[in-house]
Amino acid sequence: MGQAIGETAFEVCYLIGVITAGILMLTKGKTSLVKKFGLMATILGAGDSFHLIPRMYSLWTNGLEANAAALGFGKLVTSITMTLFYLILYYIWRERYQIKERKSLTVTIWVLAVLRIALCLFPQNAWLSYRQPLIWGIARNVPFAIMGVIIIVLFAQEAKKANDKIFRFMWLAITLSFAFYVPVVLFAAQIPMIGMLMLPKTVAYAWIVWMGWKLHKETSR
Repeated sequence: MGQAIGETAFEVCYLIGVITAGILMLTKGKTSLVKKFGLMATILGAGDSFHLIPRMYSLWTNGLEANAAALGFGKLVTSITMTLFYLILYYIWRERYQIKERKSLTVTIWVLAVLRIALCLFPQNAWLSYRQPLIWGIARNVPFAIMGVIIIVLFAQEAKKANDKIFRFMWLAITLSFAFYVPVVLFAAQIPMIGMLMLPKTVAYAWIVWMGWKLHKETSR
């Protein structure tokens, strides 16, 4: 019962906060950069709701295994929306630091994103099963991880060069999101408690959205 209360409170606050911030930035933002953040946050929150709402329901009713199909479908949706999240974040990086060229980098990011989504759609992932094949969990996350590392390096370099106070820790937030996510992919099936790392991973995503919200406030003055 304690887990159900704690997780539900956290996840409801997260979903309401991220989606509300996203919609406000998307509709009230004064710049295209803020609007991109709004779109990114809205996609993040909407996608995560497909997994978190069934999870909350499961914790309050008959357990996770009994709701494996709903949870698995939610994980599929979330996997796709997380990819879109980082794809938009790449374009936020380009606009923030006025990157005009580097077409090969853009092609690389798009190829990784499309490959990640394509791998997620293979039936061998067995999304609707309670226990999913580890090999496919690793395979679909390889292009996603490469995409993440590239974006971490890009933000670390440009934020430092530009002395960007709002985004100076963007690289760290992205790094933490992956640092908490990777052990879940690799070990959660064997050690279910490792799944709790998804909570700090979610905090890292909320931190990224918070940086966009700070930009929104700054540009709205």
